[in-house]
Amino acid sequence: MKNFKNRLGFSMIEVIFVIIVLGIISSIGAEIIAKVYENYIVQRAQHRASIKTQLALNQMVNRLKYAIPDTIVRRKSRNSDNENIDTLMSNDSQDYTVLQWVGSDKESFNAISADNNRKPGWSAFCDLNASDETHISTPGSNLALANTIIKNLSNDVVDIEKSSIFFPNDDNTSHAIDSASGEMITLEDNALRIAERYKLAWTSYALVVEEEELRLYYTFDPVVGVDIEDDVPHQLLLKNVTTFKFEGRGSTIRIKLCAKEKISENAYISSCKEKAVF
Repeated sequence: MKNFKNRLGFSMIEVIFVIIVLGIISSIGAEIIAKVYENYIVQRAQHRASIKTQLALNQMVNRLKYAIPDTIVRRKSRNSDNENIDTLMSNDSQDYTVLQWVGSDKESFNAISADNNRKPGWSAFCDLNASDETHISTPGSNLALANTIIKNLSNDVVDIEKSSIFFPNDDNTSHAIDSASGEMITLEDNALRIAERYKLAWTSYALVVEEEELRLYYTFDPVVGVDIEDDVPHQLLLKNVTTFKFEGRGSTIRIKLCAKEKISENAYISSCKEKAVF
């Protein structure tokens, strides 16, 4: 007969003990894996919300940098009364959902037609000796180039004859252009306070929060506080906006923007960014 006395093996108690230990390890490991995955989901949502908010802020700042001084206003809605950004708020800050301004035409101001013709679209200089209340002489300008650029940027909706010029210290008055040729701009009305410097604008801009979406409106009349009609073109900058606050002090505008990102069926995580525009 074979001798089974020296055969190695596990007793039932040892097997049960091993199973219990493995069960404990498995439960701990599963909990760790679940926690790691949960942290990954939260961090990914936080990163996405942060990136989206930052990109939206960058687009806002890039436009606001070229706002014509004293044309920036705040509103409670697209067609409500407007208030200059520097004045005291008549309502709570969270009641304002619109930040609106007239933007100078930086594209044609910076452009040249060729190396041998380095005149910009408009020079921003007014020769007072050769100008009067209606006719503005602007040496160094290539107004035909400005017209081409404005038409291209607006998809032929606007041209230079639908644009306006602004003089400093002129009560934010928008002087509509009747015609422009060579280095001469003719206005539709009389500019009583012409100055050596001016800015040309062909559109207003507005940042508007509607239904938790931040939208940029553009290609509408370059007039301070003009109403924003339903047919005005716009683009979506950011979804799920929870906070959009702004405040003006002197030549500085501070903006706070917050947005949420979904991490589960009923849970969200929020990211906030702030920036100052000078």
